[in-house]
Amino acid sequence: MTGAEHDDAPGRRSRIRVLIADDEALVRAGLRALVASAPDLTVVAEAGNGVETVRLTRQFLPDVVLMDIRMPIMDGLEATRVLMSGSETATPHILVVTTFDQDEHVFEALRGGAGGFILKDTRPEDLLAAIRIVARGDALLTPALTRRLIAEFVRQPRPVAARTNLHDLLTERELEVLVKVASGQSNTEIAATLFVGVATVKTHIGRLLAKLHARDRAQLVVIAYETGTVAPGGLP
Repeated sequence: MTGAEHDDAPGRRSRIRVLIADDEALVRAGLRALVASAPDLTVVAEAGNGVETVRLTRQFLPDVVLMDIRMPIMDGLEATRVLMSGSETATPHILVVTTFDQDEHVFEALRGGAGGFILKDTRPEDLLAAIRIVARGDALLTPALTRRLIAEFVRQPRPVAARTNLHDLLTERELEVLVKVASGQSNTEIAATLFVGVATVKTHIGRLLAKLHARDRAQLVVIAYETGTVAPGGLP
């Protein structure tokens, strides 16, 4: 059976609740042991395909779903879209964990609502850190992956109308910050580049999230790509 559930121990509800979705039992066992080794994390369920993932997520309401891409019946990308469709009473944070790092998978996962993307050969401590980052609502996308995505999208036709509308919606400073976010810069790096404080950058990002109806930083990256806001000459 691929959908083995693990309940929280009494008094431990403050821990970050994690659901593991992967079609390989050995991988699930390794991830389960790793997550269980962290005192602030707990595994509440496991799933071996996308359909099970959706069902168990609705049942156990985890904070974070570790989502594999290649799974039978329904893959992780489709499961992410279903869970983040807005029809759920509580949407989890999705961290895509996969051996596949092709650009189309990164973008499709983010566009579907994933909050981060990490490879299975990531160091254990980095994976645990990634769970915590995504659980608190922050996006996890490395600058290297971000820049690869930009390089791919600048070779594709970009919608001029969408770009114009975005310029009408945002201030020039907000557009600058959006471009920096899309290029993979951290708040500290953006602040240094624009000669402003980190608190000011956070304020601008908050306004971007509100104006663009984005749930997190990852969604800002997607919007920047899809609207053609990121220019080839603006790459760091």
